[in-house]
Amino acid sequence: MAVRHALAPSAAAADPETAVAALTVLHATEPATVYLSLWARVPGLSVADVDRALYDDRTLVKQLAMRRTLFVFPRSLLPAAWGSASARVATMLRARLAKEAVTHGLADDGEAWLDLAMRATLVRLEGGEELSATRLREEVPELAGHVEVAPGKKYGGRFPVAPRVLAQLAVEAAIVRGHNAGHWRTARPLWTPMSSWLGETPTPQKPREGYAELVRRWLHSFGPGTTDDLQWWLGATKTATAAALADVGAVEVSLDGEAAGWLLPDDLDEVADPEPWVALLPVLDATVMGWKGRDFYLGGHGPMLFDRNGNAGTTAWVDGRIVGCWVQDDAGTVLVHLLEPVPDAARAALEAEAERLTAWLGGDRVSTVYPSTAMKEALR
Repeated sequence: MAVRHALAPSAAAADPETAVAALTVLHATEPATVYLSLWARVPGLSVADVDRALYDDRTLVKQLAMRRTLFVFPRSLLPAAWGSASARVATMLRARLAKEAVTHGLADDGEAWLDLAMRATLVRLEGGEELSATRLREEVPELAGHVEVAPGKKYGGRFPVAPRVLAQLAVEAAIVRGHNAGHWRTARPLWTPMSSWLGETPTPQKPREGYAELVRRWLHSFGPGTTDDLQWWLGATKTATAAALADVGAVEVSLDGEAAGWLLPDDLDEVADPEPWVALLPVLDATVMGWKGRDFYLGGHGPMLFDRNGNAGTTAWVDGRIVGCWVQDDAGTVLVHLLEPVPDAARAALEAEAERLTAWLGGDRVSTVYPSTAMKEALR
């Protein structure tokens, strides 16, 4: 983990592209996660370095994919996702949105309504213009309307349908989140055609080929992992997962206890232990979210660090195990909150990392909709 995920100082990544490739993809549900995940792995990183990769060079691209989650992908991996994980999500979301359009009186034929709304949006974005969701709602009549989501739930309510149509276009690789009109800690994406953003027409791989490529990358980053780990991460069926493992020639290996995991056939050698290391990782960091079975790095801290839906809060690491979390006070100072005793040297290293992050943030406070129990306890 320390070496493959660029967390040990001797294994640090040279730039954002190298760091993302090390992890296969980065979680991007919360925009700040992208920057903070890269900060933890790229010495001397600046916000401008990340913006350059995302918005200027476009070597890193945001794409809705596995488990209906927004990720930052290496550009070279996009075709694999488009043909496999993203396509699977697109099918599910399309059927749901078409059904809701009928349920909420937007149309008698939900499929026809959705196709019309998507076509009208693409026409407005012709030529590569970048527009916000608000602007598109105002200028594309077909995006008018609201739907009721999760009635009776705390997170439910009546919401405009336009963002959901845009999400459908995005998961189908017709459009993409272009420049961000807000601060790096907030998400105010401007939407534009994927072909304009990349300068080429998206060409998805075939589903089986796409899944195999995603599995190959995941095994290098996260192996050894179990079939359950991989199926959960992919958001795929058991059949698709098994086929992908076979296609990459994955080798079964024994794990602690009676569990069995998988590795790539050319990646069976042991990895040498690096020097001692610590890390402060953000909400939904890719390392924390890489496996379904997490006891080997969580110990008994899972309920304190994850919410009921499996979303991880911030984490503090010592030599491959999570030992606590981190928060910011009202002044923006980063504070480490430990859940177990650690050696004095590790505590000092964590405090030094907290000071480094405080300086990098420069007074900016990072909010989250996924505060863990440990984070709430630390703030109290």
